[in-house]
Amino acid sequence: MDAIDFPDDLVQTQAAWNATYDALAAPRPRDTTALRHRLLRLSVQMWWHPYWKTAPSVPAARTELRQLVRAHGAVRAA
Repeated sequence: MDAIDFPDDLVQTQAAWNATYDALAAPRPRDTTALRHRLLRLSVQMWWHPYWKTAPSVPAARTELRQLVRAHGAVRAA
């Protein structure tokens, strides 16, 4: 599959979702209610983003977005 050019706001939302999920999955997270609400809000933003109406294969594009953001985060952390 060719690389997809995702909108910046969608990539940022996925990165925020990942960070929130990681914070919630950490041992003894603080303020779990706020983290869960944020995760839900970010999930809704990603799910209903207008980009998905134009994606040729939505499931494959969603997977590629997750992989892209995960790889970018790993590069940034290194």
